[in-house]
Amino acid sequence: MRCPKCTSIEDKVIDSRISREGSSIRRRRECLECGHRFSTTESLVRDGLVVIKRDGRREEFDREKLIHAVRAACHKRPIDIEQMTMVVDDVVDVLEAQFENEIPSSAIGENVMQRLRAIDQVAYVRFASVYKEFRDVSEFMSEISSLPKPKK
Repeated sequence: MRCPKCTSIEDKVIDSRISREGSSIRRRRECLECGHRFSTTESLVRDGLVVIKRDGRREEFDREKLIHAVRAACHKRPIDIEQMTMVVDDVVDVLEAQFENEIPSSAIGENVMQRLRAIDQVAYVRFASVYKEFRDVSEFMSEISSLPKPKK
């Protein structure tokens, strides 16, 4: 693994932790050249997953695309990158258990919305506004009014 500071490939692993679900390992590393410490994540490579789009097209599942969508929904919200990564990991794990090789895009969107709704209502509404393709403000307001009132 290249050091993000000096680009040396000489490092040592200081600590390794398995995620709660057991699907990834987080490693704390130290560069042997400059002493910089950094973290890496090792996860299972999932081959052959295909997403069935709303219009019937099929495309290869792209984890980075899902991470990008979750990050966009969580932009400037008090949600750290680990929580976002956990949302994506959880969604992928659930979908792989539920479907063989072909996953409907609707299942992906619904699972992400369910998790974002539990974490942050603003992130949920942002994601839902893109995923559900609201046609007008009344649909948007209806979705917002369905959210539980925040506790004071």
